[in-house]
Parts: sequence; structure tokens; C-alpha cells
Amino acid sequence: MDNFSKSIKGIIVTASMAAAGSALAGTFVYVSNAEDGDIGVYAMKADGALEPGARVPAAKVVMPMAVSPDKRLLYAHSRSKPYAFHAYSIDRKTGALKLLASSPAAESFPYISLDRTGRFLFGASYAGAVVSVNAVGKDGRVAEKPIQVIPVGRNAHSIRVDATNRYVYTPALGSDEIFQFRFDAKTGRLASNTPSIVLMKAGTGPRHFITSRDNKFVYLLSELVATVTTLALDAKTGLLTEASIASALPPDSKLVPGSPRGGVGAPGGPPPRDTSNDIWAADLHLTPDGKFLYATERTHSTMAGFSVDAKTGKLTYLSSTPTEKQPRGFNISQDGKYMVVSGEKSDTLSVYAIGADGALKEARKTPTGKGSNWVEIVSFD
Repeated sequence: MDNFSKSIKGIIVTASMAAAGSALAGTFVYVSNAEDGDIGVYAMKADGALEPGARVPAAKVVMPMAVSPDKRLLYAHSRSKPYAFHAYSIDRKTGALKLLASSPAAESFPYISLDRTGRFLFGASYAGAVVSVNAVGKDGRVAEKPIQVIPVGRNAHSIRVDATNRYVYTPALGSDEIFQFRFDAKTGRLASNTPSIVLMKAGTGPRHFITSRDNKFVYLLSELVATVTTLALDAKTGLLTEASIASALPPDSKLVPGSPRGGVGAPGGPPPRDTSNDIWAADLHLTPDGKFLYATERTHSTMAGFSVDAKTGKLTYLSSTPTEKQPRGFNISQDGKYMVVSGEKSDTLSVYAIGADGALKEARKTPTGKGSNWVEIVSFD
């Protein structure tokens, strides 16, 4: 082999190694498509573009998802009978999902999450007014029988553990309460804290919440009035105390307070009424650096942005950006550069670049399935 051929071979080998190395470091986006009953898989490129991969079957009305702390597993829950949890392994190189097992769920859950160890899966049921805890095996499979099923207030809408893995909270939209639990990470059992509830203002409809990176604050989005309440989290007791409130609506908004809706799997309820002008907030997330918070409102299909005061937790409204129709779920990439938004009534996903000032600039649109509603983003270094 002459020197030129050796050089070319060396370049090819080096390029191949570089490609293999870059394959190990990737960002992948997962979107549950409720009406199609599957999960969309996308690879996120450096410029925010989403490259579609295989659509993975789940079951009809697949909605909430959660990623294990070690990023090895993705869990999804289908809210059509028979209610089930689906556990998938995540391929670190390609982001591909492989079904490990499906397990029965105690109820229809609009929200699932994991504890900080990944050994326990929580669920909150809107129709059933309960929360549940299931053990997760070393193989990633969800145990068929729950450790606990605990009655809570009407229309429980989310459940999450704090950063210390000692305290769990559940907002109940229909009874305007936040249930406060102590969590035993050894047994997976929940016990009521004292006091057991934080009573919110009547008719606000507490829905989703997130915890600040330093674990000092909980930010709670209220569905029926589109406010984000900052609650101080007491590190010693795990109890929450209201600190401040900010509106996620533009100052000129003409929307009016809403009321609880039937929801997927919810029984009966009052006769239908005109909800076309009702406030209908959905989801919220913080940027990884904690500087900005965003929240969706579904009636006018907007994304509100806030700046965050790290010391006080106070939010300052920045602006609202039009987005996908009926935006139930969204998420932010691990590097804080991009936001991916889905719309239940849209056939595309929107990717936004997040500016240094928190402003959103639409970067890409990508086709998605029907009833897209939940977004998870996983990055591997």
C-alpha cells in the first residue's frame, strides 16, 4: 500500500471513529400520540431539527410518559381499558425504544413519574381520585400489583417527588388542594405529612407543578385561571407555603375562568357547556439553569414565558407566543437551547430556540401523530 492510500485509509478510519463517537452522544425526543396509540421517536440535531425514527406501538390513549433517572428506560401509560404501564428500553446510540413489558395499572392516570432511584412509579388519577405506587424491578418492569392506592381529592392531576426523594405532592384540580406526603424510599410507601393538604383558592384548579433546581420552591400551574403559584418548600418538614402568584395570560386576554372537565376516562359530569372562552392551562417547565419558566394555555394555544428570581422564586411575566393547537405537553432540551411543543389538535411539532432573554424563536416544524400530548427529551453525553 502506497503512502497516499495509507493516508486515505487513515482518514476514513478516523472519520468512522468520529461518527461512532458522535453516535454515542445524542439527544432524542419522544412524543406520545394518544389517538394513534403509539410513541414517536426523533433524533434532535445540533440546530434543533428533529429527524423522525420509527413509531413505536403502545396502546390507544397513550398519554403520560416518564424517563428513568439513569435514562435507560421510558415508561408510558395508556388510559384506555385495560389500563396499563408500558416499559421500554432506550438504545443510547440510536434512541430506539424496545418494549420490555406491559403491566396492569390501577386506574386511568393523566400523570406518571418516578422516584429519584427509579425503583418506584407514581400515578395520579383524575377520574379515580387516587394516587398509586408500583415497584419497579431491576429489569425495569413495573410490578403488576401496586404497593399502595390512596384516595385523594377530586381530579388528581399530577404527582412528583422532591429533589431529596423524601416528599411527594399531588394537586387535586377539582377540590383545589395539594396533598403532601412523606415518602419512604426503602419501602416505596407514602404517608400523609402534617398538615396533609395545602388548600388553594377555590376555583383555581391546581394541575401540574415542578420543583426548582435548588429544591427551595415548587411552581404550580392552575388550569382554570392560568396562574403559576410559587410555593416555598421547607427543607426540614417538606411542607409548602404560598409565596407569590403570576398570571400566564397576556394583559389583554379576554378569557374567563374555566371549570373542571370530564377528561379521559372520567365519568359523566354536568351537561356540556360552551367552553370556547374558558381558560384552560396545561403544562409548565423550567429551563435547566432555572432562569426561565414556561406554561401553556390550550384555548388560545399560547406559550407564556416568565423570568425567575432565584432568591425569592418570584416570577415576572415576559410574553406569550402562539404555538401548536391545544398544547397539552412540551419539554426543554437538557442544554436549555431548544423547546419542543406538541398540540393535541395539530399534526406538527414545533421546535423553538430559547434566547438568552428567554424569548422563543420558531426553529423547525416536524410532522407528528394524532393526539400528540406528552413530550420527553433524553440526552446522552
